[in-house]
Amino acid sequence: MFEGFMVGRNDVNISLLQYADDTFFLGKAMLANVKAIEVMLRSFELVSGLKINFAKSKFGAIGKSYQWVQNATNYLNCILLTVPFSYLGIPIGVNP
Repeated sequence: MFEGFMVGRNDVNISLLQYADDTFFLGKAMLANVKAIEVMLRSFELVSGLKINFAKSKFGAIGKSYQWVQNATNYLNCILLTVPFSYLGIPIGVNP
């Protein structure tokens, strides 16, 4: 249900990156993907018995209006991710 990105010469579908206890969903900025993220995260909670802290989770999108991103953030009940941001001490979205 989640539509990721096709990258590289071989058109590899990238939709998920994980490191330690972090998960990044990478996909097209569309409402169907936002809904799929919610279903995947809620399903994970049910299957694992663990709880996702949505208050610490972030959502962002490139190429969409601020209002669209804010609506998606509210739908997922998480924090708006602003660019640039830092991940593991590495600045993302800044001019190197």
